[in-house]
Amino acid sequence: MKKLIAIMACLLVVLSLAVAGGKKESTVDNSLETIKSKGVFVLGLDDSFPPLGYRDENNEIVGYDIDLAAEVCSRLGVKLVCQPIDWNSKEQELNTGKIDCIWNGFTMTPEREEAMAFTKAYLDNAQVAIVRKADGINTLADLKGKVIGLQAGSSAAEAVDASPDFKKSVKSIVEFKENLTALMDLEIGGVDAVVMDVVVGNYSIATTGKPFVALSESLMSEVYGIGFRKNDKVLRDAVQSALEDMVKDGTMSKIDSKWFGTDISVVGK
Repeated sequence: MKKLIAIMACLLVVLSLAVAGGKKESTVDNSLETIKSKGVFVLGLDDSFPPLGYRDENNEIVGYDIDLAAEVCSRLGVKLVCQPIDWNSKEQELNTGKIDCIWNGFTMTPEREEAMAFTKAYLDNAQVAIVRKADGINTLADLKGKVIGLQAGSSAAEAVDASPDFKKSVKSIVEFKENLTALMDLEIGGVDAVVMDVVVGNYSIATTGKPFVALSESLMSEVYGIGFRKNDKVLRDAVQSALEDMVKDGTMSKIDSKWFGTDISVVGK
């Protein structure tokens, strides 16, 4: 009898574990429902990253990504809230629930794609060196023995780390909290180059008229995506669907033209 009771007890334990395991597997993704219920969509960004997201002369957060997000939120029936964050702590801000996504020239990398749920790419980009025209620097090799700057925690830092020969060739690397500060340091001669996104660098050169130039040789080609918490796939898919609808009805083209003068998005391509 004792042996039978023991066998039945073991069976009950196995059954309980199976049920518990089944519950984990069937966890419902309420991410989109949660956003719609609270009525707001919180976008985490570096608010000094023109033209993707930055503060204008009225201290309002504007930009290409902001226009895209505002249109997506309109289609989802929620209000967009732009939340500036420390870019070096962006993943922590997302995982602790302070923001709903990271959407601000966010480079997709294998490591980030493993840790988050990304949309498909929506913009092409590359990491390049911005230098002063007068210095006669034309290639990455010309930066040997020079001081370079970059944003801490950015894909520029990852691009430099992924290019060990280049990294060893430079004199030193200075990290800045934001690219705009790095470019200011470049202007006054504090650094000899700033490694950053070509989309942002070229926009800065075109709009400020500063005597800079982006080297044609890049350190790394990349694409931008929108990052969500790993389990928020329903919300991710809703945003992706809205972006694809914007391409079909011409809204994406209008936003592209406003900021870049031509169609630049790779959504649906």
